[in-house]
Amino acid sequence: MRLIDSHAHLDDRAYAKDRAAIIARAFADGIGIVTIGTNLESSREAVRLAGRHRTVWATVGVHPHDAKEVDDGVLDALERLAARDGVVAIGEIGLDYYRDLSPRSVQRQVFEAQLDLAKRVDLPVCLHNRESTDDLVAILRVAGPKHRGVVHSFLGDGALAAVFLDLGFHLGIGGPITYPKNEILREAVRGVPLDRLLIETDCPYLTPVPYRGRRNEPSYVRYVVETVAELHGIDVEELARTTTGNAIRLFDLAV
Repeated sequence: MRLIDSHAHLDDRAYAKDRAAIIARAFADGIGIVTIGTNLESSREAVRLAGRHRTVWATVGVHPHDAKEVDDGVLDALERLAARDGVVAIGEIGLDYYRDLSPRSVQRQVFEAQLDLAKRVDLPVCLHNRESTDDLVAILRVAGPKHRGVVHSFLGDGALAAVFLDLGFHLGIGGPITYPKNEILREAVRGVPLDRLLIETDCPYLTPVPYRGRRNEPSYVRYVVETVAELHGIDVEELARTTTGNAIRLFDLAV
């Protein structure tokens, strides 16, 4: 069974002692990985990892938490990185009004700037949205229909899923779909067309059942696949083929 973990953080310090083993285990399990940039240094490391491993691809971007650190120099550096081999998207970008680690006005400005960057380099985007839906959607609507990408770690209900689907985005589904109390999310995912679903771990975070509470890793994406397949009433292999194909097409992956 071949799978794509469409959102992982392989550069995270949680993997400092065994990063190579984690990637090797995923490779042995038939899992390709999109590793996500969250600031300039993280993006550089994502590109380095993609250059070293043929089943790892990179995104480059600045997370809203770090938006206050972005200036023209950072944006120029991201644009240069975006041209490197193995870079398949701009992200993780968006808004986060839960922690507010950067001023909201700055988050919006940096989000808009990175959407413009994605248009210039013709790459999809990986979106972060936490308690910021109204502003995020408003910015996407103003930005126009040329954007494509994925709403990473989608945790909303069916109505919110419909909003993002109408905007043309895929939905990234991760470990929380396996949590017993997430029936609203499960009901939403039942209604998402199969060709708009991506599977992710967001590792080392959001570990699925049965490993919840431990460090997450790309190999655990199979538990997400099993749950989503059950929700749609289809065979696990069919969902694996479909979501892998979705990731290959969206990110134009060389596999």
